[in-house]
Amino acid sequence: MQGKIIKGIAGFYYVHVEDKGVYECKAKGIFRKDNTKPLVGDDVQLEILSEEEMTGNIVQILSRRSELIRPAVANVDQAVIIFAITKPSPNLNLLDRFLVMMKSQDLPCIICFNKLDIADPAQQEHLRSIYEPCGYQVLFVSAKEAVEHPETLDPLRQILKGKTTTVAGPSGVGKSSLINSLQSDVCMETGEISSKIERGKHTTRHSQLIALSSGTYIMDTPGFSSLGLFDMEKEDLQQYYPEFAEYEVECKFGGCSHISEPVCGIKEAVKAGKIAKERYENYKLLYEELKSKKKF
Repeated sequence: MQGKIIKGIAGFYYVHVEDKGVYECKAKGIFRKDNTKPLVGDDVQLEILSEEEMTGNIVQILSRRSELIRPAVANVDQAVIIFAITKPSPNLNLLDRFLVMMKSQDLPCIICFNKLDIADPAQQEHLRSIYEPCGYQVLFVSAKEAVEHPETLDPLRQILKGKTTTVAGPSGVGKSSLINSLQSDVCMETGEISSKIERGKHTTRHSQLIALSSGTYIMDTPGFSSLGLFDMEKEDLQQYYPEFAEYEVECKFGGCSHISEPVCGIKEAVKAGKIAKERYENYKLLYEELKSKKKF
């Protein structure tokens, strides 16, 4: 029988099998010999131990089409990064950290700003002007309004359809409310998972896949307050700012860091308003962070 791992806790894996439900499974010892560990998002083959108790063993991990390091998950097609437009005001440095982290793992990324119902239109357009020129798709939604008008989330649902999407963002931005709003037609009841796992205190500490419809999964990940980029070299950072590429040819020096060098195409583009000042200031902060890590 084939299923997909939707959660893993303390050596137990919870595998969703369409039209059947969630099986509590252990991984066979052969994986330890191969130094392989099942990940949330893995498609797996099961041997059923008890249909009545919905238990089984994972006997095979099927071929992965992708694998992320942070969070450690498999077969993810894209990421949706959720921030609030206001209350709290978005921490754009943290947002850029998410974008750099996802881009460094070759994961397509969509930016979703929540709380449209209480936002000033000027705030909305300011955020759009920062990120759309970078090539990111930017959505503005209201989880609160979606309770009575679920159709307002149709653009987001269309983006998610037929894919496995990881959702990330800081706490307090309405991420959980938004995910709940997307589950109006969910094919796997969240209560089914809760009753199987019976460890509600773990729900915010572990990644979990939620089936929205056949072939469509959303992955809830723990909230983040900070993200370190310690596995990256400072020279590599600029390649994760896609808006830089067009103007790097105007830099006088090869290998320009776009920090202190004269005749820098990036700095000139910032002055001309072609690159958002907020993005460049965050780039400089992250560059200095990566530079200083070498001292320790």
